[in-house]
Amino acid sequence: MAAITKKSGAFGKNRKITWKEVKRQKFLLLWSAVFVIYGFIFCYLPLGGWIMAFQNYKPKDGLMGSRFVGMAKFQQLFSDATFLRVIRNTLAMGILNLAATFIMAIVFAILLNEVRTVWWKKTIQTISYLPHFLSWIIVTGILHDALSTTGIVNELLVKAGILDTAINFFAYPKYFWWIVAFANVWKETGWNAIIYLAAITSIDPSLYEAASIDGAGRWAKICHITLPGIRPTIMILLLMNVGNVLNAGFEVQYLLGNGLVQSVSQTIDIYVLKWGISQGDYSMGTAAGIFKSVVSIVLIVLANQIAKHIGEESLF
Repeated sequence: MAAITKKSGAFGKNRKITWKEVKRQKFLLLWSAVFVIYGFIFCYLPLGGWIMAFQNYKPKDGLMGSRFVGMAKFQQLFSDATFLRVIRNTLAMGILNLAATFIMAIVFAILLNEVRTVWWKKTIQTISYLPHFLSWIIVTGILHDALSTTGIVNELLVKAGILDTAINFFAYPKYFWWIVAFANVWKETGWNAIIYLAAITSIDPSLYEAASIDGAGRWAKICHITLPGIRPTIMILLLMNVGNVLNAGFEVQYLLGNGLVQSVSQTIDIYVLKWGISQGDYSMGTAAGIFKSVVSIVLIVLANQIAKHIGEESLF
């Protein structure tokens, strides 16, 4: 009985300390509540608009007055050859962007970690993540200038003898996906590498010292210490990014696309803009958006379950 009383007393004491802590942190909790309310109003409350996908929505009738049509909009969506092509484009660019940006960020972080001169390392890191803060308008403008028929890329290729005459890269669909992937790599690699650099710094330096004593070179240290050390970080970020495969982008495709590459440049986001805003079919646009969200959730859950099954880090 004494032990139980002691345990109860300890619980009461902890509870008293907890309330004291709440009062001490009341301003932080108040600000947290503001952001929670903001997220609820602007992120979760609008989900009620998904009902439009099951209606023949008319703005003049509103959500409550529009005629309910069930899954008709989804049937119309998947019977549209354009939407099926849009899914292909989105998946292809999403997977290509994920593979390119994910791998390049890891490689760049590891290579940057091997730079021994501190000032040079900081300079490279600063320069590498500056493009992240540029808008896509600026990035696509640079790409247009560099890849135009009079741009530096054509000039170098012609002088090197790789091309006989300059070509317009934006006139050939076969180049478009690779241009988008390159744009994402150039813009985001430095920024994405920051978290891997942070993970590398948390690795115990004594492991590298022991490896040096055993005669391990740089490559051996990378393979047997650095990569295993950041493996949990890699898995978590991979799981998070898998859910963004269908978020292949909107700005870069919309800005770089033209009539000549329209068959490979349109993504789900552009399709939603076209049907939901330009043509006023809000129900069709909402249905396409729901499809994208559901697929993203399914991909995250599947990837998480696979990671759990093979004993890797998981999100939940």
